[in-house]
Amino acid sequence: MVTGTQALFAGFMVLLVAERLLELVLSKRNAARAFERGGVETGQGHYRFMVVFHTLFLVACVAEVFGLQRPFWGVWSWAALAGAAVAQGLRYWAIGTLGDRWNSRIIVVPGLAPVTGGPYRFLRHPNYVAVVLELFCVPLIHGAWVTAVVFTVGNAALLYVRIRAEEAALGAMYSEAFAHRPRFIPEVRRG
Repeated sequence: MVTGTQALFAGFMVLLVAERLLELVLSKRNAARAFERGGVETGQGHYRFMVVFHTLFLVACVAEVFGLQRPFWGVWSWAALAGAAVAQGLRYWAIGTLGDRWNSRIIVVPGLAPVTGGPYRFLRHPNYVAVVLELFCVPLIHGAWVTAVVFTVGNAALLYVRIRAEEAALGAMYSEAFAHRPRFIPEVRRG
C-alpha cells in the first residue's frame, strides 16, 4: 500500500524527471549554439558515465523508497526537502547567469571570457554545489539513506574527474579569473 507521503514523493520525483528532460533540451540547444561559434568539446568519455549515473540516481530514489518502504522522517524529511529546494534555486541561478553558455557538456568557445557574475562571484562551481546538495537531500526526503550515501560518494568521484577536465579545458583565462574563489564553499571575508 502506498502512503500519502510516498505518493507526494513520487509526484516530486516525476517533476524532477520532467525538469531534467527540459534541461537536456536546453543543453542540446545551447551546445549547438556553442558549436556554431566554434566551441570545442572535451570530457566526452566521462559524460556518458555521468548521464547513466544521474539516471540511476533517479531510479534508485524511487526504488529505495518504495521497494524498501522507507519512512518519512518528519522534521528531517522537511529539512531534506528544504535542502533540495535550495539546490534547485542555486542550480537555476547558475543556469540563468550562464544563459546560452550553459549546457551539461564541457564545450569551450575560444575567446569568451569566463562568466564571473551571479553565484560565480562566490564560487567556481555553484552548479556542482547544487548537484552535491541535491544528490544528498532528495533521497532523504523520504528516508532513502542508502541512495543518499552511495550517490554522494559516487558523485564525489565523478566530480573529481569532471572538474579537472572542465578547468583544464577552460584554461589560463579561467584560472586567473577564479584564482581567489573557492570551488565549493563560499568564503566569508572579514572586515
